[in-house]
Amino acid sequence: MFDDARQELCTLRDLLRFTVSRFNEAKLFFGHGSDNAWDEAVYLLLHALHLPLDRLEPFLDARLTAQEREQALALIERRVKERLPAAYLTREAWLGEHRFYVDERVIVPRSFIAELLDEQLSPWIDDPWAVSDVLDLCTGSGCLAILAALAFPEAAVDAIDISPDALAVAERNVADYELGERVRLVRSDLLSEVKARRYDVIISNPPYVDAAAMRALPAEYRCEPALALASGEDGLDIVRTLLREAHKHLKPDGLLVVEIGHQREVLEAAFPQLPFTWLDTHAGDQYVFLLRREELPGA
Repeated sequence: MFDDARQELCTLRDLLRFTVSRFNEAKLFFGHGSDNAWDEAVYLLLHALHLPLDRLEPFLDARLTAQEREQALALIERRVKERLPAAYLTREAWLGEHRFYVDERVIVPRSFIAELLDEQLSPWIDDPWAVSDVLDLCTGSGCLAILAALAFPEAAVDAIDISPDALAVAERNVADYELGERVRLVRSDLLSEVKARRYDVIISNPPYVDAAAMRALPAEYRCEPALALASGEDGLDIVRTLLREAHKHLKPDGLLVVEIGHQREVLEAAFPQLPFTWLDTHAGDQYVFLLRREELPGA
């Protein structure tokens, strides 16, 4: 089928129709930047053809050279046959207007915390320029640490991960954004290497997938590092550690902001005494909670 396409398809419109059909036929899973076959097909084709990612219409009926057609179809064929997330094929992921390098050493960035940082955690932070110390725990590609540095211009940001591979990717992204003087990368098993340092804000998009969900993951998610996804039988192993230890590393009135996926009910049942504040995102108020230091256990 792909061999026929190499001979018969002429325009971007032809390729786009073909790609959507193949994605639907293969029953691909979408969840790494797009949620449907059309959007992902548009993104991959525009990327392969070195066209602006936000400008499809002017190019739909443009005829492709044989080399362009081959490059585009090779990318689409890998997406179908290998079930790799699109970000691993293009070596990039986007959070809003911000681009980050990614590869198989890190999960594909897709955090709701990103949009909260775009708003400088308003209204929970009164003065973003007064924030001097931020911690991004389980930083992965470093995307949230970088967004935190952009949101809080006077802050020093510690970006922690247990994986040296992830930190190597984060180092590249920090360098791309020229933030090496403000974002410090630290290899640590959660908070073990933080010592006595305290922060105005701790953000974390930690592993939170429970054991049953790990066993049922689509092929695309199984391409990602399991270390960055799995968190015990109920998905709360790492969150429990955060809730137990975070107060030691927050300044008075400091904030803990944590993403927990679809685990809100499980979390509230496990910690019925905690006054979680659930933050609004474009997908709803089910995914990210906030606690002040004084609301944490042991504070």
